[in-house]
Amino acid sequence: MNWDQAIQDFSNYLKLERGLSKNSISSYILDIKKLKNYLFEHDIKSTPIQIKANTVQEFIYDTAKTLNARSQSRLISALRGFFDYLIFEDYRDTNPVALIESPKIGRKLPDTLSIEEIDTIISAIDLSSPQGERNRAIIETLYSCGLRVSELTNLKVSDLFFDEGFIKVTGKGNKQRFVPISPLTQKYILIYKNEIRPHIPIIEEYRDTLFLNRRGKQLTRAMIFTIVKQLTEKAGIHKTISPHTFRHSFATHLLENGADLRAIQLMLGHESITTTEIYTHIDKSHLTKVINTYHPRK
Repeated sequence: MNWDQAIQDFSNYLKLERGLSKNSISSYILDIKKLKNYLFEHDIKSTPIQIKANTVQEFIYDTAKTLNARSQSRLISALRGFFDYLIFEDYRDTNPVALIESPKIGRKLPDTLSIEEIDTIISAIDLSSPQGERNRAIIETLYSCGLRVSELTNLKVSDLFFDEGFIKVTGKGNKQRFVPISPLTQKYILIYKNEIRPHIPIIEEYRDTLFLNRRGKQLTRAMIFTIVKQLTEKAGIHKTISPHTFRHSFATHLLENGADLRAIQLMLGHESITTTEIYTHIDKSHLTKVINTYHPRK
């Protein structure tokens, strides 16, 4: 088995059996190709089945010099997963990455937006254009429902269950969940859906996609990032903001206002409560409030 075949088989495995997103798969494959290129550059004739632990270790130590801790950890994780797959398929008996430890990574928490800052961003939207109505619905949906950007771009008209007060969201690994949606956000989506969207020349394959560009195609992740960046700059907010910031703010504001962590976990679509705890950092004033409210010795 050569490298190209092994990488292709692993990519298919990640897609079909693990259900990973295109972006996650691309990240895995990019890191594995770095090892393949390293072998070529150093004229090392080793297949994925033959390669020894010391060769992989030398590659990691050499490559790690130019990477930060988070990128190093991702590289090691990708390689470990790749060789675990080869073991699973009975191509190898051992994992050459097994004894390599990943660097310690601190919890890097993104900026959150206050409710006032979110209102300022929404106020900066130019509602005189059709794209303005769409963008308001996008920002409101990101914040009101705590969606990932890929979940937003893939949202369908048929996923809207407004009579029941929910939307159906398809998350990582094609796992579906129902997320409550507020009447205000429903209102802005309906304005876009009923008054703006019918005037777009929709491409047939995107007829059920909710948010479209002016050419009738699904919005890209990059376009959502651009919309958020431009609105943040226009609103005069000097923070590092991305679409994910609204998801993080959604969880943080719910927690600060007394929402149950388990409920937040379900709405965000996290398999582990630990992941939810990372997103929902709690400031000291909130901790004090919790103690004063719930502790019997207050």
